[in-house]
Amino acid sequence: MQFFLAGIMQGSLVEMGILDQSYRDALRDLLLTRFPQAHVLCPLELNPDSVNYGLAESRACFFSMIQEATRSDLVVAYLPSASMGTAVEMYAAYQAGVPVISISPMQENWAIRLLSQMVFPSLSEFEAFVQAGGIERVLGLSD
Repeated sequence: MQFFLAGIMQGSLVEMGILDQSYRDALRDLLLTRFPQAHVLCPLELNPDSVNYGLAESRACFFSMIQEATRSDLVVAYLPSASMGTAVEMYAAYQAGVPVISISPMQENWAIRLLSQMVFPSLSEFEAFVQAGGIERVLGLSD
């Protein structure tokens, strides 16, 4: 099983930089506790210096991560604020029939609401869902 960790990286930053990425470790730990044999694909782990990539490398990275989202069993999107890259990953996954679960306070944002099978307003609410077997239900793994 493969989970794809989509989520805000640069967001609306005007300058070079990446926003706090600690959510990625929290999501990875949560998913691996419930699914120890799963592969959790994290774009930041695969591309730790991506903010410094040139145009060609950035383009290759961007499109390869979109492809990985479409090849996953589930996309988990963390969106405390808008992220254009995450929206594209979510859209591609949705088009490929990959379920998307979002964690975001932006419940009325169309991209989040329409592309997600479920939206949780906080990480703690998503955690309770995972611990209660919610992902198994979404993926049709439970009775």
